[in-house]
Amino acid sequence: MSGGATWDDLAPRVLAGIAMAVVGIGALVAGGVWIAALAVLLAGLMIWELAAMTAPARPGEARILGLLAALAMVAILWRHAPLMLALVALPGGAGALRPRRDRIVFVIYATAAMIAAYGVVALREGLGLAVILWLVAVVVASDVLGYFGGRMIGGPKFWPRISPKKTWSGTVAGWAGAALVGLAFTAAAGAPGWLFALSALVAFAGQMGDIAESAIKRRLGVKDSSRLIPGHGGVLDRFDAIIGAVLFLILWGLVLPLPQFGG
Repeated sequence: MSGGATWDDLAPRVLAGIAMAVVGIGALVAGGVWIAALAVLLAGLMIWELAAMTAPARPGEARILGLLAALAMVAILWRHAPLMLALVALPGGAGALRPRRDRIVFVIYATAAMIAAYGVVALREGLGLAVILWLVAVVVASDVLGYFGGRMIGGPKFWPRISPKKTWSGTVAGWAGAALVGLAFTAAAGAPGWLFALSALVAFAGQMGDIAESAIKRRLGVKDSSRLIPGHGGVLDRFDAIIGAVLFLILWGLVLPLPQFGG
């Protein structure tokens, strides 16, 4: 264990994680209106947090942009029309009309968060429950093993200027955990044999999503995106890796076949 490791945040982190898992997995399993409702909620909260971080003097405006994001996601999921997908850019564009810190970063990250929220629904409804559970399991395994691997092993930092707590040991442990998840789904759900490699790539994309959000917070001088989730900070702090993983999988699907398994 590294000398600077502390475990004070473990209990609230675990309890909040269990609560999020119950809600999230319940929505994923139920599908339909429940996964859509989760996407709407996540979109609204993520845009609210991002807007509040980039323009902290205007909290009312942040709430309005969060509501706009939620309504845009409702419209996208209601119609499922290609032209409606353009609404993913609406919250970022609306937020850019007013002065704020790192306006371009706000537009890009807000749009990425909206695409990811929609992508969770699209992957669940398009590829089935097993595939979206695999994706979530990869991100969770990477995060959990990365957390414990980094705390217990320590060692050189992965990217100290951007994310000073992340270590190479935790990063590699996350890749290994993700690959094991891929092997487990290959054995239990009939997934293709190459899923273990894709799982490691998805884990890396998730880690980059985490790094991206850390870089934004560091530029803005904030520790957490909000204080909504005990032990985790805000919704963006918890779902930043999902944003990276979902965006990567969407890009993968544009050029290569997506995994299909589980019936």
